[in-house]
Amino acid sequence: MTTSSSSERYLDAAIEADPTVPMIHIRRDFRATPAQLMRAHTDPEVFARWIGPDSVAMRIDHWDCRTLGSYRYVGERDGEEFAFRGTFPEISEHRLVQTFTWEGMPEAIALETMRFTDLGEGWTRLHAQSLCDSFEGRDSMLSSGMDVGVHEGYAKLDRLLADGEVAAS
Repeated sequence: MTTSSSSERYLDAAIEADPTVPMIHIRRDFRATPAQLMRAHTDPEVFARWIGPDSVAMRIDHWDCRTLGSYRYVGERDGEEFAFRGTFPEISEHRLVQTFTWEGMPEAIALETMRFTDLGEGWTRLHAQSLCDSFEGRDSMLSSGMDVGVHEGYAKLDRLLADGEVAAS
């Protein structure tokens, strides 16, 4: 969904390739506070419950979510495992910066920045941007089926928020 006024909401994730740099932009609005969204992205128990497609069970292998910390999590589907890892160059009140690598392509490291903007009336906008190492890397990420994981993951996060299971830290 593309918005034309501030009253419109991104109720589904808008996933867009930047035409000028190898970057992916994701915008999504949640009925939550910025602090709740920050917790959803930084608390390993909450994060593992919503990240990724419905068909994948995630487990946290390592999680040190602080500035200069690192992480690794593993997805499992039908007996197959695949892992992701990275570092957290910066964690602040409404912004999270991390590197992201699928271990199947360890040379392709993306720099991701997530901002949580209070829209008022109980809504917060997530704007995530992933800067890839090349246009080919970005296009490969976009064609990997990542959109399924983004949409299904955010739907799970919506349910956790609606059920009151993501309190602000």
